[in-house]
Amino acid sequence: MKVFGLAGYSGAGKTTLIERMIPRFVDQGMVVSLIKHTHHNFDLDRTGKDSYRHREAGATEVMLVCDQRWVLMHELRGRPEPSLSEQIRGLSPCDLLLVEGFKDTPIPKLEVHRPENGKPFIWPDNPSVIGVALPAAAEWPARCPLPRLDLDDVEAIAAFVLNNARLEKSS
Repeated sequence: MKVFGLAGYSGAGKTTLIERMIPRFVDQGMVVSLIKHTHHNFDLDRTGKDSYRHREAGATEVMLVCDQRWVLMHELRGRPEPSLSEQIRGLSPCDLLLVEGFKDTPIPKLEVHRPENGKPFIWPDNPSVIGVALPAAAEWPARCPLPRLDLDDVEAIAAFVLNNARLEKSS
C-alpha cells in the first residue's frame, strides 16, 4: 500500500480535503483507507449498549459486526498508543492509506494551512512536510521552498498525493 499524510492545525480543512479526494481515488478503482489521529478522547459506543457494557466490564477488545460493516474497539487500558506502523499492520490491504494527523511521524505529508486561523506553518520544523496547500489568495512565505497547492484544486492535490505517496508494507 502507498501511504500519504495530511497535517495541519484544527480548522485548516484536512478532513474536508480528504473527503473531497477519496471519491477521485475510488473512481480510479483504488481501495482507500484512512487513519485519523486525534488528540481528543473519543468513543464510538453509547452508554448502556451491550458493547459499551462489555468494555466497561474490562474487555480489551470488542468487535461489532452487522451485514453492512464491522468495527473493532480496542481499549489501551494504560498501555501506550500504538505507533502508526503498528496501526498499519492491523489494516486490511488497500491501495492508498491516507493519514490525517500524526504530524511528527516520518511519512510524506501535505500541510493544510489557513492563515486566518492565526497558527504558524508547520513545514519549517517538520522535514516530512513536502508541500503546502492553502487558499489561492493566501500570502505565501517567500522563504518556503516547498510546492504550493491551491486548497480548492482537489485534482492537483490528489495528483500530488499519488505522485508522492510512499510504498509501505502492511504486514
